Amino acid sequence: MLDRDTRIAILKLLREGHGIRTVARWVGVSRNSVKAVQHSGEAEVPVDRASKLDPHLDRIRALHVSCEGNEVRVHEELAAAGIEVGYATLTAFCRAHGIGEQPKEPAGRYDFDPGVEMQHDTSPHKVRVGGRVLALVCASLILCFSRKLYAQVYPRWSRLEARLFLSEAIAWMGGAASRCMLDNSTVIIGRGTGKDAVPAPEMAAFADRYGFTFVAHEVGDADRSGKVERPFDYIDHNFYAGRTFADLADLNAQLRDWCERDLHRPRRRLRAKPVELFAAEAHLLRPLPRYVPEIYDLHSRKVDVEGYVNLHTNRYSVEARHIGHRLEVREGGDRVQIFDGHRRVQEHAKLPYGAHLRSTLPEHRGQRHRARSAQPTEQERLLQAQGEELAELVRRLRRHHGGRAVTAVRRLHRMWTEYPIEALRGAVSVALEFGLLDLDRVERLVLQRIAGDFFRLPRNEEDEDDG
Repeated sequence: MLDRDTRIAILKLLREGHGIRTVARWVGVSRNSVKAVQHSGEAEVPVDRASKLDPHLDRIRALHVSCEGNEVRVHEELAAAGIEVGYATLTAFCRAHGIGEQPKEPAGRYDFDPGVEMQHDTSPHKVRVGGRVLALVCASLILCFSRKLYAQVYPRWSRLEARLFLSEAIAWMGGAASRCMLDNSTVIIGRGTGKDAVPAPEMAAFADRYGFTFVAHEVGDADRSGKVERPFDYIDHNFYAGRTFADLADLNAQLRDWCERDLHRPRRRLRAKPVELFAAEAHLLRPLPRYVPEIYDLHSRKVDVEGYVNLHTNRYSVEARHIGHRLEVREGGDRVQIFDGHRRVQEHAKLPYGAHLRSTLPEHRGQRHRARSAQPTEQERLLQAQGEELAELVRRLRRHHGGRAVTAVRRLHRMWTEYPIEALRGAVSVALEFGLLDLDRVERLVLQRIAGDFFRLPRNEEDEDDG
């Protein structure tokens, strides 16, 4: 529909005697539009014509409520009542009268004084690293006044990674702001949401050490942390593009350098560079603590029969003398330390999470096999003292089965306790002569030798015929 100024121009040109075709070309409208204005002779924009649905406004409002906002169902109910209109007409009518429309509020803006607030958040990214596309978590921290940004990526995100990242980011910033705004992530928030959110105990202790408080915005109010939300798209489309990464360490090193260069990039809205604004903010940040204890997660693990402790599907070796003992495992960012009480017994480089790998230190290789061969079990020593035949069978079982010979030795020991020693020696002598190590066959040989003395066995048909 033509506006008032266009209609005035058309009427003025027509009064000057110009033709309809010429007026339409000059004004940039169709000839029919010019004819309609000429026919009405009025510059005022005509009021919209009445809609067929105007008499049914209250009914449509009620149907919209009963149909739970589904306008397709509203259209069907109107058709069933004999009110035939197009679906597009119905939706336009609803929009015009605000039916089903949420009132929009004007967006505000947040102004931050120096050193008052920093914002933290994470975002999932898919990055090609070492020739493979990995699903990673990008974590970032930004000072709201100066827009100084720090970001790193992690293969997983837990409270350990959160503490490691925030500790590294705050040290890179040179201090912390008074509060840290974040969403309602359960990694940091222990319970509650928004103003009722309470950080997890270890995260609250972390914030106390650096002199700031965690604050969560209300659910759905993502604009409250908009300063940290926008850089994720910038990292995704500016940093990753055209770069290659050998591994995660290389990726994070390049990302750290990128953050350094980003400090000197001018901001159009700020009309300054972050490095210039940070000069006015740095002295207002909470100073770094003089001492920061090592950040780690504490686990209790029992050493398995092979001399390893298990952590996140990976296995870390310890000395064989700790087999069966429960030790304390401290998981840090890049290393795993194993303690027996207050004494550190081992330290390993941390393996990738969920990699199903094994870390064996050089001094632990083969120690369990040597210990087994040098220290025979009590059952082995007892059998070896019962004669040359049993001692030789034990040696052959150990050589044949290796570390799994314990089961066979236990069975041979049971046979020694249950059967006469002479019958057992004779059966073992025959087995060694023919190279038999199958204890089932050895036991059958023993039973054949003692059948007439200790058991009353049923005779077969041939024995009955001979009798």
